[in-house]
Amino acid sequence: MLIGINTWAWVAPLTDRALARLAPQVRAWGFDAIELTVQAPGDWDPASAADLLAGLELAPAVCAGLLPEHDLLADDEEVLRRTEGFVRHCVWVAGRVGAAVVAGPLYAPAGRRWLLDADARRAATARLVARLRPLADEAAGQGVTIALEPLNRFETSLLNTVEQALEVVDGVPGLGLALDTFHLNIEERDLPAAIRLAGGHLAHVQVCGNDRGVPGGDHLDWPGMFDALTGIGYSGQVNIESFTAEALAVPMSVWRPLAAGPDALAVEGLAFLRGLTGRNLR
Repeated sequence: MLIGINTWAWVAPLTDRALARLAPQVRAWGFDAIELTVQAPGDWDPASAADLLAGLELAPAVCAGLLPEHDLLADDEEVLRRTEGFVRHCVWVAGRVGAAVVAGPLYAPAGRRWLLDADARRAATARLVARLRPLADEAAGQGVTIALEPLNRFETSLLNTVEQALEVVDGVPGLGLALDTFHLNIEERDLPAAIRLAGGHLAHVQVCGNDRGVPGGDHLDWPGMFDALTGIGYSGQVNIESFTAEALAVPMSVWRPLAAGPDALAVEGLAFLRGLTGRNLR
């Protein structure tokens, strides 16, 4: 497993200048990977990022969420085309920067919630499967896996659990699953069991404390989760995702400091995760 961190710990949106400052420091601390966020096309240059990260031997991942004007379940053809275009852009960015994964809730914008009875859920799942198939196939052709992330009940009513997400992933060849401990903690009664259920579909992992702060020192079953990751043979990235960037305070409901600062979040989180994996800081 590679240990990484998401750039949302420091900045939103990511820029070339910010990445040039952050990436060498992230590598110097001993991280293996860095998770690059896509909020809007053109925020940062993937070609420059690829050269920078290659020189640092820092593995990239790409993460994104849909904007309010996006919705892969939409009836409106223009909204659907716009959403598909954004997902394709994220895949192109990943391929250009050398990332194997685009992770995120790439089905509906966070905050979209609506009541779903059993029939409505089956219909929505079938629609999502049909619309993700060509996107996942195109991504696979570029050496990229789209990793679908279930969110907690306060952010979506569609995919909250691993079991629900697998109803989509199982129907789309090449589609993967991204798990975030923050959402797992809310929706899953047994976090290691949820990871084991994800099994070989698991393509990406994001971690934070149960309060969305530094991993460790909280009530999550970290040894159990890492034993589960090892048990399923997971060898991808385990990336800290927290939101200390000021621009994310309101959209992510961060009303108090989650750490002494983003640098402390990174250093303390890395030390804790290295202890779990039994690897030494470089």
